Amino acid sequence: MPTVSVGRDRLFQALGCTYTQEEFEDLCFKFGIELDDVTTEKAIIRKEKHLEEEKPSEDEEWIYKIDVPANRYDLLCLEGLAQALRIFNGIDPIPTYSVANISKESMNKMHVKPETSKIRPYVVCAILRGVSFDEVRYNSFIDLQDRLHQNICRRRTLVAIGTHDLDTIEGPFTYEALTPPEINFVPLKQTKNFRADELMEFYKSDLKLKKFLHIIEDSPVYPVIYDRNRTVLSLPPIINGAHSAITLKTKNVFIECTATDLTKAKIVLNTMVTMFSVYCERKFEVEPVEVTYSDGKSFIYPDLSLYQMAVPLSYITSTVGVSLPANTVASLLSKMQLHAEHSVSEEKQTSFIVSVPPTRSDILHPCDVAEDVAIAFGYNEIPKAKLASLRPQSLNQLSELIRMEIAMVGYTEVLTWILCSYKENFTLLNREDDKATAAINGNPRSADFEVVRTSLMPGILKTIGHNKDHPKPIKIFEVGDVVLLDETKDVGASNRRHLAALYCGATSGFELIHGLVDRIMEVTGTPFVSPGDETGYYIQSSDEPEFLPGRQASIMYKGKQVGTFGIVHPQVLANFDIPDPCSFVEINIENFL
Repeated sequence: MPTVSVGRDRLFQALGCTYTQEEFEDLCFKFGIELDDVTTEKAIIRKEKHLEEEKPSEDEEWIYKIDVPANRYDLLCLEGLAQALRIFNGIDPIPTYSVANISKESMNKMHVKPETSKIRPYVVCAILRGVSFDEVRYNSFIDLQDRLHQNICRRRTLVAIGTHDLDTIEGPFTYEALTPPEINFVPLKQTKNFRADELMEFYKSDLKLKKFLHIIEDSPVYPVIYDRNRTVLSLPPIINGAHSAITLKTKNVFIECTATDLTKAKIVLNTMVTMFSVYCERKFEVEPVEVTYSDGKSFIYPDLSLYQMAVPLSYITSTVGVSLPANTVASLLSKMQLHAEHSVSEEKQTSFIVSVPPTRSDILHPCDVAEDVAIAFGYNEIPKAKLASLRPQSLNQLSELIRMEIAMVGYTEVLTWILCSYKENFTLLNREDDKATAAINGNPRSADFEVVRTSLMPGILKTIGHNKDHPKPIKIFEVGDVVLLDETKDVGASNRRHLAALYCGATSGFELIHGLVDRIMEVTGTPFVSPGDETGYYIQSSDEPEFLPGRQASIMYKGKQVGTFGIVHPQVLANFDIPDPCSFVEINIENFL
């Protein structure tokens, strides 16, 4: 979850109310966010420098660090946080955002050249007119850009934001892609001209900007935005030009977002303009910009229209788990900035038309609407109920029964990875791959996760190999799934629940593993019978390569093999770096259901 740092006094001023720390923590919990830490600027600096903590002085400003959901981009700044909490508390109505009603001829225009398709093909723009900045608002404006860059923009790889003083530049603007030597300008916070290729070298020593150089560094062309006079506005996603830098005196802000993902670019632009249009001369109004592409298509941004979604009342109440009347649901949604109008169909089914504002890009599905109802209602107010159909599966019940019995015999349970290397699953166990048993990972992250295990044996032996210095004897077991190829399944494979146990000591302990097999059969109600009798189980000699010849047996149940046990082959033990003799058993317990 992203953490937003805001000044406590400034936040309380924006909320129009003062809270104790406990009261504010309670408000955050109700709204679905969390007060993570309370500190001061000096304390943060001392912590970064690893200095000793000091008692804060009375004149230090208290900083609240608040964790917000990763998809609530509107909560990444003080303005959005305060607005959301004021609406939640019923102090403010849901704001109505609008695009200034100006003709197409009067709009500022951005022309996109075809070469941009080679690197960052999209751009969206907007203008905030009559903005009133002070130092706190200005810092919040810059911080929101940084937080969006780290969050939805994925470190500027998907979207890069540029903000400019509109009074220092002149439209129409052009978005181009040129070779590095063709681009020459004075970058932000610098005083001399740089070519774009020189700038790349210059910023390799910059702790902040060097992280973004790789995005365009190896491209034959770099994206660049010019105004009518060929003044460089920005070299996205690296740096803006110094000429159009915004200051505390800036009144009109031109915002451009270049992107490889158009949907995310629209969300980022909407977030920027909706959060700071509150400081505009005409509150909540944004001036549009026309973006024209080389193929003649043109688009007007930002799009601040409401997105409407139909959600049945029955879906909301069944999801939340509380029966609520339609008026109450509409009121709860209003607290979460969602306007809802309900209607009754001919079948007497009540539904809502939920209007989603441009600030709530996280609302994608009716389940998101139901979640907001649950938050506004209060999770602590939802009565606890046990589902009538909530019963454990018989396989899990059997697994728990077997776990309990083997643990009481003195074995310790282990839990190993369901993925293993191809070598561990076959070569190290003296087995050959028949190409019809194991599910192979097509794109493994490492050699340790190449195959879905077909046996619990590799994990058990690896555990012993890594704990060979542990006092003997070592008695461990595991109950877990293996995966086998299965053409009868729609996914081409199926899970099997297996039990495996191993004894490692000065002697092989074959008789102890044999006794464990008998105990398991007794617990599952399976009697020992003569060979050929299908009413119980019996054992017969086997010839598995991972066991010592003549010291192994197959477990037969109802005419088919359900498991094997025996003394592990010395070569297999050596492959797993185990110096002591071991006996092992593995059984498919699904056969006993």
